[in-house]
Amino acid sequence: MTRRPRLALVPGEPAGIGPELVVRAAQRDWDAQLIAYGDRDTLLRAADAIGLPLRLISPNDPSAAGPGRLALVEIPPITTSRFGHPEPRNARTTIAALETAANACLQGLCDGLVTGPVNKAAINDGGIPYTGTTELLAAQARCDVVMMLANDIVRVALATTHLPLREVADAITAEGLERTLRILHAALREDFGIAAPRIAVLGLNPHAGEDGHLGREELDIVIPLLERLRGEDWTLIGPLPADTAFLPSRLTGFDAVLAMYHDQGLPVLKYSGFERAVNLTLGLPYPRVAVDHGTALALAGRGIADPSSLFAAIDTCTRLAAARIARTGVA
Repeated sequence: MTRRPRLALVPGEPAGIGPELVVRAAQRDWDAQLIAYGDRDTLLRAADAIGLPLRLISPNDPSAAGPGRLALVEIPPITTSRFGHPEPRNARTTIAALETAANACLQGLCDGLVTGPVNKAAINDGGIPYTGTTELLAAQARCDVVMMLANDIVRVALATTHLPLREVADAITAEGLERTLRILHAALREDFGIAAPRIAVLGLNPHAGEDGHLGREELDIVIPLLERLRGEDWTLIGPLPADTAFLPSRLTGFDAVLAMYHDQGLPVLKYSGFERAVNLTLGLPYPRVAVDHGTALALAGRGIADPSSLFAAIDTCTRLAAARIARTGVA
């Protein structure tokens, strides 16, 4: 029998709903050991605000398991944040929590990373150029990654992530698409256990370019690449028009969809099941799963934030980490 995975759990923005969601997660028994990376006082204030018990203990404490108890690696903020009011001076400690937790995964101290929502504006206002945690973790691990969001209905990977729309077309290259597809294909096989993944690839332009009448990216870049990769016995469908690719009758034929840009595929995924959606970073040396929502500042500290996405993230990361432990035999 393999051991339970150890998951690093980062609450995210201390003024948002992340801390109270972590408190809610601490009330449940999981098939993994959760180790929070964040501020003790913020978590205790969140527990008090929503009326739930919380005992914070050392990650080495054998009593770590059990409802109401949570192992903690403390990373205190520069200043106290009020719920609903981000403090830019805490930007460095917000980033430090992410980097410290991820480093624990890189060192083998943890088997996976689960992250709560951060406030990009507060981080940038704090003097740290920041586009997203996906990019941060990729830079730290020095590897190429792919962002994929998933729920019980569909998996959507992205060829480009946090780019202004006017920059997307220039970012679609054969080299970049091939790198993305290879990471996605490997993850579907190794992490999700799909022996022969079926990947639908969306076109960049309306109607997938309409045979060149609405743009040539499909003819010049996408189609030649897909034909070459099909020569490796890959099942690649497309390029497909985005407006019909997500019909329920079509989704049954795909294991994942590759969208060309952020808002091409993610609105459909979130509409189809926002509460159970999670955000995965494929290509890292460890599983990373995040919630698929923001900091919800207006809800923070009120005890009404829905923990479903965080619970789904923990469940997903547990399964991925356990599969890697079983596959690699890591003790």
